[in-house]
Amino acid sequence: MEQGQGTPAAAPPPPPATERDIGFTERAVAAAGAAVVSAVLVNPLDVAKTRLQAQAAGVVYSPEGIFRLWRGTGANLALAVPMVGIYMPCYDLLRNRIEEYSDRNCPKLRLYAPLISGSIARSLACIACSPIELARTRMLAFKASNVGGKPPGMWKTLIGVLSSRQNIRSPENVRGYHLLWTGLGAQLARDAPYSAICWTVLEPIRRHVTRLFSDQSNAAVILGANFSAGFIAGVISAGATCPLDVAKTRRQIEKDPERVLSMNTRHVLLEVWRKEGLEGLFRGAGPRMARAGPSVGIVVSSYEVMKHIMHRKHAVQTYDLLNKRD
Repeated sequence: MEQGQGTPAAAPPPPPATERDIGFTERAVAAAGAAVVSAVLVNPLDVAKTRLQAQAAGVVYSPEGIFRLWRGTGANLALAVPMVGIYMPCYDLLRNRIEEYSDRNCPKLRLYAPLISGSIARSLACIACSPIELARTRMLAFKASNVGGKPPGMWKTLIGVLSSRQNIRSPENVRGYHLLWTGLGAQLARDAPYSAICWTVLEPIRRHVTRLFSDQSNAAVILGANFSAGFIAGVISAGATCPLDVAKTRRQIEKDPERVLSMNTRHVLLEVWRKEGLEGLFRGAGPRMARAGPSVGIVVSSYEVMKHIMHRKHAVQTYDLLNKRD
């Protein structure tokens, strides 16, 4: 269609993108990309946190070079990509469903959507990725038995865990396969409340920060609002759940297979409290909080920016398709 003097009319802008246009696979790709960036940048803080907790359990370390700060990065990436790739899309989709349900049937439920969806999504991701988390924790806590010894990689670490099942006194060592999920109970006890606290804190902060800017569809606004909200939420939730992280680490670095199968989070926490007091329960809290703040900020902001780009792509494609039909 043309205006009176023959000048083509300016094309109307594409319709606003709708988050629900993005499917699970695209969300997973966006989340995985964000996880890679975060895992590489904050790995040194993860090493420091894990080793502080392992030292308190009796593991002794000799001075090591700076590149050891990136020890376990491969396992971190192997964990972060599937973990975040499952976690973030599941959280998004569950939150959307709960909010839609609450809007129709129970408005008061909407307030708890981040808490419920965060806990469920994190639990699903933890169960799926627990063997990788076990290998990563043991790799970060590794001490070479002799100078120049090469530490085992992720697969050798897992094979070592499985081989220890031969020492378990049970018929046909069937229970030994549970060793691949060593510490899962402690991990769920840590990650479910961690995620619940994190999203409960994050959602209102990012909504508030976003409302301060007029152009809420700007990528820079999305990046800034999500990073600041994620940073604050990560620090708070990491500090609050540090004792549970100590229990998880202690369980996963335990070498005695008989003791592994008899340990539980409550017993480990009581043991740490009796021997080391409050300081022991919050061992590694500083590096954990220093890691969680930027990690959550990077993952959430990168994920939301990638989703924003995908939203716009979907909107433009839909607009072009409608124009062709006309």
